[in-house]
Amino acid sequence: MNIVGDRDLTDSPCIGICSATALGDEICIGCGRTFEEVCRWNFLSDDEKVTINLRLAQNREKLQSF
Repeated sequence: MNIVGDRDLTDSPCIGICSATALGDEICIGCGRTFEEVCRWNFLSDDEKVTINLRLAQNREKLQSF
């Protein structure tokens, strides 16, 4: 996150509503990551984090278009 509060594409997309680790859901209802992505986040490369965050942004755009 930068000085004005904008998220960087390597920041975790977590919004504090984790159903992946808390409930064992395959896809987290809070951020949209898979269980594996949530568990491995701190070990992923910056490129992997960017790829995931871009995919999540595309998914949000698709959902908002309905």
